[in-house]
Amino acid sequence: MTNNSPNIVYILKCSDSTLYTGSTIDLEKRVQEHNKSKNGAKYTRARRPVVLVYQEKCKTLAVARAREAEIKNMIRKEKLLLIKNYQKI
Repeated sequence: MTNNSPNIVYILKCSDSTLYTGSTIDLEKRVQEHNKSKNGAKYTRARRPVVLVYQEKCKTLAVARAREAEIKNMIRKEKLLLIKNYQKI
């Protein structure tokens, strides 16, 4: 089975200014889930509303998951720099 949907790694800024990193194939739906649904991550459900501040397309789900793990291992300062550089584009 071939998946033609983009695999996206994203960062959300939560209402308490913390950052949440995830991956998905349907970004719009996933952000809505984080903001309005019980299907949103437990972490973000307690910190609504969330705002999308970064997204990165990846070729495969494996690459997206690896990139998600890489971003999660960054310190906050590195994540903020990633977001800042993304927003300049």
